[in-house]
Amino acid sequence: MSASARLGVLLVALAALAVGAVPAASARVTAHAPPEVPRTVVMDGTRLHQTKLRLDRGDRQLRRAVRALTNRADTWLDQGPWTVVDKPRPAPGGDLHDYLSQAPYWWPSRPPTADNPWGCPYVQRDGERNPEVDSGTDRRDVEKTFDAAYDLSLAWYYTGEKRYAVKAGQVLRTWFLDPATRMNPNLNHAQFIPCKYDGRAIGIIDFSQSFTSVLDALALLDTGAPGWTRKDRAGMARWNTDFLDWLKNSDFGKEEGSATNNHGTFHDMQLAALAYATGDKELARRTVLNARGTRIAPQIASDGSQPQELTRTRSWHYSTFALVAHTRLAAIGRHVGVNLWAYRGPDGQSLFKAVDYLLPAATASAAWPHPELAFHRYAATDVVHAAADAGDARARRAVPSLEEPPGGDLWVLRPAAEQLDSIAG
Repeated sequence: MSASARLGVLLVALAALAVGAVPAASARVTAHAPPEVPRTVVMDGTRLHQTKLRLDRGDRQLRRAVRALTNRADTWLDQGPWTVVDKPRPAPGGDLHDYLSQAPYWWPSRPPTADNPWGCPYVQRDGERNPEVDSGTDRRDVEKTFDAAYDLSLAWYYTGEKRYAVKAGQVLRTWFLDPATRMNPNLNHAQFIPCKYDGRAIGIIDFSQSFTSVLDALALLDTGAPGWTRKDRAGMARWNTDFLDWLKNSDFGKEEGSATNNHGTFHDMQLAALAYATGDKELARRTVLNARGTRIAPQIASDGSQPQELTRTRSWHYSTFALVAHTRLAAIGRHVGVNLWAYRGPDGQSLFKAVDYLLPAATASAAWPHPELAFHRYAATDVVHAAADAGDARARRAVPSLEEPPGGDLWVLRPAAEQLDSIAG
């Protein structure tokens, strides 16, 4: 045997030994390399791609985070899929395919009777969630749909395990695409109040607070997920286009867009995200640009506090909640050439100041000095991460002192703020 042949045999043997030496856990998370950079809407697709490559090279921190992610994804494998047609009665319009939810902070004022089965009139109790809103409507099921699609798509992207992609596809097709079970692309009956309103504009926040996660899940699946077909992609594109048209042109959509609190910010975040996802980059850019003067300047004070949110009984929750919308909108802005983090209002208002205002409570160096029915320090973890990534030195120093959310801190895998102490369902 020639020297070159012997060398070839030796190299093959060494390669076989190297493959055999890879632990099973390592093989589990290097099953595939993503074929392309995902065209995500909120998350940075290039960053996700680079994170996947680091994972493939054996980054131990990432492996720990992937285990936390797959633990979450595994819980969805034997749940669902969910659909709007499973509720016991249709929305007030009579169509089971219309989404229905009930106003969370409105309560019956009288015991139900045969003549008054709802116990009307309903009265508002801010921050106190009426448990009946979680039965008989689509509210909890839509949150499960959104969360499952997001977790499963991320788990497939990082591990390559087919079962995650297949389940994500089933969840999405059932809620949005299959004719027998699909949701109509409107929110005409969101957050209705019995005996008072058949639906309200502010119900749009049922979707705007988390539907952008579905848009990013779709972008991940579109990179080549098994079982996710060209027909599926086209169907979701049509659904998103129709939903964007409803959001832009319906009376409810226009009313929500004129809101001056977190509802308006979440509306803009959803509008910009849908516009970008469906190819209208000009609308996305214009929406993000307008947010400087219509959202940041009027909603954030010169000291970084958010006065409208501080009046709530859940002031900590709503201060972090509003910043989820702001920081995700800033992330969309990155795709269309707008840097919301760099904006300074006429009195010095900025997203950096708003996050920095939370840091003493977020790091447990001081108590939160405003009303809060159920304080969870970890609620601020994601928005602090977002500010740190955007260049806030104070936020960067605070990161090691943040409280880990239930289920683990997944920022390194999905760098986009979520409402970690959700009280939506």
